[in-house]
Parts: sequence; structure tokens; C-alpha cells
Amino acid sequence: MQGVDGGETCWSLIARAARGDDGARSRFARGYLPLVRAFLVARWRGTELASEVDDAVQEVFVECFRPSGPLERASSAAGEFRGFLFGVVRHVAQRVEDRRRGGARGGVGEAALEELPDPASGVSRAFDREWARALMREAGELMRERASDESARRRVELLRLRFADDMPIRDIAARFAMEAEAVHRAYARAREEFRLCLREVVSFHCVRREQDLDAECRRLFALLA
Repeated sequence: MQGVDGGETCWSLIARAARGDDGARSRFARGYLPLVRAFLVARWRGTELASEVDDAVQEVFVECFRPSGPLERASSAAGEFRGFLFGVVRHVAQRVEDRRRGGARGGVGEAALEELPDPASGVSRAFDREWARALMREAGELMRERASDESARRRVELLRLRFADDMPIRDIAARFAMEAEAVHRAYARAREEFRLCLREVVSFHCVRREQDLDAECRRLFALLA
């Protein structure tokens, strides 16, 4: 998801996309396509519907952009954008599954499809986790884009080694040919830079009050724990 611009939120982007703004529609699709795809891959993993993912992703965005479609009805007053987007994706997923149920001939039958996650209310945990991963990735990308010198770029790499590779600080210090104490200081600064980037990303996509941003950031970390 790309999109932390001064003054814009996901809802203002949606409003422009709903009015037919090609740039906003392109940005909306680029930003949320990886999340939509990841959720459908997870939902249909191990079934023949896995082959339907790419077509279903396209169907989600056709549904969003059609005249009198979901984007035209979207409103921040109706709730969080995460829930709105999940509603659209789940509707399309169920439509694809219903088509397969109606035409199933062996392979993935009705019994297998009935086991797919489909909570009665709220946003599914699977979608929540994909949402959290997407926002974390965007925060990392934002931090990388803002790394203006070698020290800042090294802090980005330090976070990657620590979190993605689970590398101990002492091993990172050896790789960087630095004292462990200096790496600890850089690590603390890197975490703060990442926290600020994540707050911006959360502000864009969740439109939280300032006092709620840190709580939402903690919730995202807890989802991935």
C-alpha cells in the first residue's frame, strides 16, 4: 500500500476514485491489491479455488469501481475502512465459492467449501493479520524511502536483520563491524523511526484520532505476535 500524502486519507482517496478519478483508482488498486490477493490466497489454500485467485482479485476491483458500486456507498461514518474492504472481498469470495458449489463435479466439492473461514460478523482474524502485515510493509517502505544517508540506510537494514532474520544484536554488530553498544543505540533509533512511519501509515488507512494511533500500532504488532 502506497500512500501517505499530507492531508489525504483513505476516505478522500476513495471519494476521488468513486468520482472516476483515474489516478485515484490506479492508486487504490495498486495499494490494496497485495492485501486482497494475500487474503484470498490464504482463504483458498489447499483447494482448487487457489487457481481462481487472480481472477477473483480482478473481480474485487471491478466490483469496487462499477457504477453505483461499493466505493460510491463508502463512508467513514459507516465504520473503519478495514471492515469496509473486508466486506467487499468477502462478498466476491463467497460469489466465487457459490459458483464453484453450483458447478462442482468432484475435486473441491461443497463439503470442502463449507470449511472455508466465513465469520458471521466483524473482520476475520485472517484478514486482520494480512491487514497488519500490509501496514507494516508500507511503514518499512516509507522508512526506506526516507533514509537519506548511509547511517539511515544501515538502520533500515538493522531492523530487517533483527526482525525478518531474527539475528541477535551481537551478530549484527559483527556484520557491521561496530561495537554492540553502538548497534543497540542505532537499533533504538531505528525502532523509533519505524514507529513514526507506522503512525503515519495507520493515520492514512485507519483515520484514527491522534491519541488512538499508538494503541492501534500496538494492536497491529499483537496481531502478528
